[in-house]
Amino acid sequence: MPGALYHVRVRRLTCAAAAFAIAALPGAALAAVDNALLPRDLSPWGMFMGADIVVKAVMIGLAFASLVTWTVWLAKTVEIGRQMRFAKKRLRALENDITLTQAERETDGATDAVAQIVQSAARETELSGGIVDDGLKERVGLRLQRVEAAMSRKIARGTGVLATIGATAPFVGLFGTVWGIMNSFIGISAAQTTNLAVVAPGIAEALLATAIGLIAAIPAVIIYNHFTRVTRGYLDLVGRASGVAGRQLSRDLDRSFGGPVARAAE
Repeated sequence: MPGALYHVRVRRLTCAAAAFAIAALPGAALAAVDNALLPRDLSPWGMFMGADIVVKAVMIGLAFASLVTWTVWLAKTVEIGRQMRFAKKRLRALENDITLTQAERETDGATDAVAQIVQSAARETELSGGIVDDGLKERVGLRLQRVEAAMSRKIARGTGVLATIGATAPFVGLFGTVWGIMNSFIGISAAQTTNLAVVAPGIAEALLATAIGLIAAIPAVIIYNHFTRVTRGYLDLVGRASGVAGRQLSRDLDRSFGGPVARAAE
């Protein structure tokens, strides 16, 4: 009897162990699937290499946009700084009570904004053939307005791309995120598991696209606003130079033709 009881207990323990092993098999299999689906490298570069081709294309486009942003920043910083130095130098020279003819000689061959203003005013005076009337001041004013408009377009060239990048980069990154999450859900359905270890890597790869979009957009917006302020200051200098050149022309005409003629010209 004790031997029979012993055999019964052994059979029960064997059945329990077998049942436990059978119950554990699906979990082990799922764990093996999860480990197979997990990428080995969860660094930004590893997530980029493991992303879908569309998400990769989005990330590469955003990285290129960021490169364009910093290239424009460097080029425009050099250009605007150089033009500001020229404008301040020319403006100081004009305010030192020199004649327009002297200012034209000093700016001969120069292409900066104030030099163009001085040369345009002198050129219109020369084309008038010494005839000083009400039309001369108007013609000089029109020339100076055209020069200011041309300099405004020139100094703002290239900054429009910053506004475009700042406005569109977050949405492009969001598109990459939506596409990546959609692919993650498709992978979850194919694996027939909702284990977080399977879901997380795909979502992390998708969110990387949004992060890169923000990295591209935020500097673009900041740099665009900075250039807007700096450009406004530069155009104020150009406007001041235009007014000084007009006043200097009026003084030169007054010296050359006398007070009554100068007053008639005004």
